Amino acid sequence: MTADVVRLRPPMHRVSSRAVWYWTTRAAVMWIALLVPQVIWWFADSDRRALPHLIVAVVWLVLAAVHMVVMPQWRYRVHRWEATDTAVYTQTGWLNQERRIAPISRVQTVDSERGPIEQLFKLANVTVTTASAAGPIKIDGLAARDADQLVADLTTRVGQTTGDAT
Repeated sequence: MTADVVRLRPPMHRVSSRAVWYWTTRAAVMWIALLVPQVIWWFADSDRRALPHLIVAVVWLVLAAVHMVVMPQWRYRVHRWEATDTAVYTQTGWLNQERRIAPISRVQTVDSERGPIEQLFKLANVTVTTASAAGPIKIDGLAARDADQLVADLTTRVGQTTGDAT
């Protein structure tokens, strides 16, 4: 008697390559927002001692550069997704990486979302909600056309499932 061996593998599809630029833009917005307090501090500091300002500026610049260069590339290499007749698979993260699998029979809703910045990059996000306490499965950074096709495919598959999605 032989047991069936299940081998986990990364999901098959990468997100859109435009997601790299989207993640870089979002990171840049965050780092610019963190620059504002430094500028206020500079003008509010009546002594205008250069050394503390220079140290903070250099640390800010190094962290911002590393984050905006490394994070988007790393996330792109990690983020993957796949939808089969039986399940939806995702792999996400960059520092903390997560792999999620949701059986089609457990899917309750399938949603698509496009924020203003995603629309600029022609990207969309798909959220697959299940009865899981772990929360929904999110696939971020899909090309808008791929997201629309995935939503249509999953909706069809879920409609053909006889499970009760609980």
